[in-house]
Amino acid sequence: MFSQESKLAVLESKLGIYEDLSREMLSKLETAVDKISEGNSRIATILAKHDERIEQSMKNDDLIVKMIDEMKENNDKEHKKIEERFGKIEEKIEDLKKFRWQVGGVLAFAVVGIGIINAFVPKLLTASPQQVIIERTK
Repeated sequence: MFSQESKLAVLESKLGIYEDLSREMLSKLETAVDKISEGNSRIATILAKHDERIEQSMKNDDLIVKMIDEMKENNDKEHKKIEERFGKIEEKIEDLKKFRWQVGGVLAFAVVGIGIINAFVPKLLTASPQQVIIERTK
Protein backbone atom coordinates (compact mmCIF):
# COMPACT_ATOMS: atom_id res chain seq x y z
CA MET A 1 0.00 0.00 0.00
CA PHE A 2 2.28 2.73 1.03
CA SER A 3 5.75 2.71 -0.03
CA GLN A 4 8.56 3.19 2.32
CA GLU A 5 9.41 6.46 0.80
CA SER A 6 5.94 7.80 1.31
CA LYS A 7 6.01 6.55 4.91
CA LEU A 8 9.33 8.24 5.35
CA ALA A 9 7.97 11.46 3.84
CA VAL A 10 4.97 11.36 6.18
CA LEU A 11 7.24 10.74 9.15
CA GLU A 12 9.54 13.55 8.08
CA SER A 13 6.62 15.96 7.74
CA LYS A 14 5.27 14.89 11.16
CA LEU A 15 8.75 15.25 12.60
CA GLY A 16 8.98 18.74 11.10
CA ILE A 17 5.64 19.63 12.66
CA TYR A 18 6.84 18.29 16.05
CA GLU A 19 10.10 20.22 15.70
CA ASP A 20 8.18 23.42 14.94
CA LEU A 21 5.89 22.78 17.89
CA SER A 22 8.87 22.00 20.10
CA ARG A 23 10.63 25.21 19.06
CA GLU A 24 7.46 27.20 19.62
CA MET A 25 6.90 25.59 23.03
CA LEU A 26 10.55 26.07 23.92
CA SER A 27 10.28 29.73 22.93
CA LYS A 28 7.17 30.12 25.04
CA LEU A 29 8.85 28.33 27.94
CA GLU A 30 11.87 30.61 27.66
CA THR A 31 9.60 33.66 27.60
CA ALA A 32 7.70 32.35 30.63
CA VAL A 33 10.96 31.62 32.48
CA ASP A 34 12.20 35.14 31.65
CA LYS A 35 8.97 36.66 32.93
CA ILE A 36 9.11 34.53 36.08
CA SER A 37 12.74 35.46 36.75
CA GLU A 38 11.89 39.15 36.09
CA GLY A 39 9.00 38.85 38.54
CA ASN A 40 11.26 37.16 41.07
CA SER A 41 13.82 39.96 40.80
CA ARG A 42 11.04 42.54 41.25
CA ILE A 43 9.74 40.65 44.27
CA ALA A 44 13.28 40.44 45.68
CA THR A 45 13.66 44.20 45.24
CA ILE A 46 10.28 44.83 46.88
CA LEU A 47 11.18 42.51 49.77
CA ALA A 48 14.51 44.27 50.26
CA LYS A 49 12.76 47.65 50.37
CA HIS A 50 10.15 46.22 52.70
CA ASP A 51 12.85 44.88 55.03
CA GLU A 52 14.55 48.28 55.01
CA ARG A 53 11.25 49.94 55.89
CA ILE A 54 10.65 47.44 58.68
CA GLU A 55 14.14 48.08 60.09
CA GLN A 56 13.62 51.85 59.84
CA SER A 57 10.23 51.48 61.49
CA MET A 58 11.78 49.48 64.32
CA LYS A 59 14.48 52.13 64.78
CA ASN A 60 11.80 54.81 64.84
CA ASP A 61 9.78 52.81 67.35
CA ASP A 62 12.83 52.44 69.60
CA LEU A 63 13.53 56.15 69.30
CA ILE A 64 9.93 56.99 70.16
CA VAL A 65 10.04 54.68 73.19
CA LYS A 66 13.26 56.37 74.37
CA MET A 67 11.70 59.79 73.90
CA ILE A 68 8.61 58.72 75.84
CA ASP A 69 10.80 57.39 78.65
CA GLU A 70 12.77 60.65 78.75
CA MET A 71 9.54 62.65 78.80
CA LYS A 72 8.24 60.45 81.61
CA GLU A 73 11.42 61.01 83.64
CA ASN A 74 11.24 64.76 83.02
CA ASN A 75 7.56 64.75 83.93
CA ASP A 76 8.33 62.89 87.17
CA LYS A 77 11.08 65.41 88.03
CA GLU A 78 8.78 68.35 87.31
CA HIS A 79 6.01 66.70 89.33
CA LYS A 80 8.34 66.35 92.31
CA LYS A 81 9.43 69.99 91.99
CA ILE A 82 5.81 71.12 91.88
CA GLU A 83 4.98 68.96 94.91
CA GLU A 84 7.88 70.56 96.79
CA ARG A 85 6.66 74.04 95.82
CA PHE A 86 3.14 73.21 96.98
CA GLY A 87 4.57 71.88 100.22
CA LYS A 88 6.48 75.13 100.80
CA ILE A 89 3.41 77.18 99.94
CA GLU A 90 1.29 75.12 102.35
CA GLU A 91 3.88 75.69 105.08
CA LYS A 92 3.80 79.43 104.42
CA ILE A 93 0.00 79.42 104.52
CA GLU A 94 0.07 77.55 107.83
CA ASP A 95 2.58 80.07 109.17
CA LEU A 96 0.33 82.92 108.01
CA LYS A 97 -2.66 81.27 109.71
CA LYS A 98 -0.70 81.00 112.96
CA PHE A 99 0.44 84.60 112.62
CA ARG A 100 -3.13 85.72 111.95
CA TRP A 101 -4.37 84.00 115.10
CA GLN A 102 -1.46 85.41 117.09
CA VAL A 103 -2.18 88.93 115.84
CA GLY A 104 -5.86 88.42 116.55
CA GLY A 105 -5.05 87.28 120.08
CA VAL A 106 -2.74 90.23 120.67
CA LEU A 107 -5.40 92.64 119.35
CA ALA A 108 -8.10 91.05 121.50
CA PHE A 109 -5.83 91.29 124.55
CA ALA A 110 -5.05 94.91 123.68
CA VAL A 111 -8.73 95.78 123.31
CA VAL A 112 -9.60 94.16 126.61
CA GLY A 113 -6.56 95.74 128.26
CA ILE A 114 -7.39 99.19 126.91
CA GLY A 115 -10.97 98.77 128.09
CA ILE A 116 -9.83 97.87 131.57
CA ILE A 117 -7.33 100.69 131.61
CA ASN A 118 -9.96 103.18 130.46
CA ALA A 119 -12.26 102.01 133.18
CA PHE A 120 -9.83 102.23 136.11
CA VAL A 121 -7.09 104.70 135.21
CA PRO A 122 -9.19 107.87 135.23
CA LYS A 123 -10.33 107.04 138.72
CA LEU A 124 -6.76 106.47 139.80
CA LEU A 125 -5.37 109.57 138.18
CA THR A 126 -7.94 112.04 139.36
CA ALA A 127 -7.56 113.19 142.89
CA SER A 128 -10.41 112.54 145.14
CA PRO A 129 -12.36 115.65 145.79
CA GLN A 130 -11.64 117.26 149.10
CA GLN A 131 -14.45 117.70 151.31
CA VAL A 132 -15.48 121.22 151.52
CA ILE A 133 -17.20 122.43 154.56
CA ILE A 134 -19.32 125.44 154.15
CA GLU A 135 -19.91 127.36 157.30
CA ARG A 136 -22.18 130.16 157.88
CA THR A 137 -20.74 133.11 159.37
CA LYS A 138 -22.70 135.50 161.44
